[in-house]
Amino acid sequence: MEHQFINLTAENLAAEHLCCIIRSKKPHPGVEAKRQWLTQRLSEGHVFRKLDAKGCVFIEYAPLETAWVPVIGENYLYIYCLWTNGEYKGKGYGKMLMEYCLADAKAKGRSGVCMLGAKKQKTWLSDQAFAKKFGFETVDATPGGYELLALSFDGTTPRFTENAKKEQIPSDELTIYYDLQCPYIPQVIEKVGQYCEASAVPVSLIQVDTLQKSKALPCVFNNFAVFYKGKFETVNLLDIAYLVRILKK
Repeated sequence: MEHQFINLTAENLAAEHLCCIIRSKKPHPGVEAKRQWLTQRLSEGHVFRKLDAKGCVFIEYAPLETAWVPVIGENYLYIYCLWTNGEYKGKGYGKMLMEYCLADAKAKGRSGVCMLGAKKQKTWLSDQAFAKKFGFETVDATPGGYELLALSFDGTTPRFTENAKKEQIPSDELTIYYDLQCPYIPQVIEKVGQYCEASAVPVSLIQVDTLQKSKALPCVFNNFAVFYKGKFETVNLLDIAYLVRILKK
């Protein structure tokens, strides 16, 4: 391959491009928030592996025990993101990144690897059809159609927490749970807040800022989760048009 891959470390994190589509030359609040979030995660075994280029080619995963998702299981890795985009698609980079993750899991004696999926592919989730080519299978599901995909090496499987399957909260307000792992989230939260203020829409924006809070969430979560009228809606990041569709329900 023309390019080489590198893993983010405490030593190189400050200088490396973080691989999302954001191309701002100036410090970007979402990117800097992500950098701070990663600073605290790397010592927990979190892996961010990327192409040594300013492009969207990376995989991000962590031990399930310290992954900020309401999924539990023994000795698994959890894939948050696996993306190749733009000019880098179709060159085998995604396959190389997945193979690295699976080899890393086996080398560390892990029981397997898991990730979030859905009966119908969601915009902000990694390509589950691609994962299934490696042997990932659905091992758990929620009433709302989200699935937990896993590739087991020893026959054991992870699962969603029981709380994640509730998909309901007491409040009827628009409620958004979010963390700072994804660089897009701060600007999405800002735009949603501005729209709701201008439109007199009550909204609760709840930052998930600890591992314990993430494991206790009342829905699936991949950096973001939206409720309206007490019902879980989506893990997709919202643009205003999408938000308006939810509010019209």
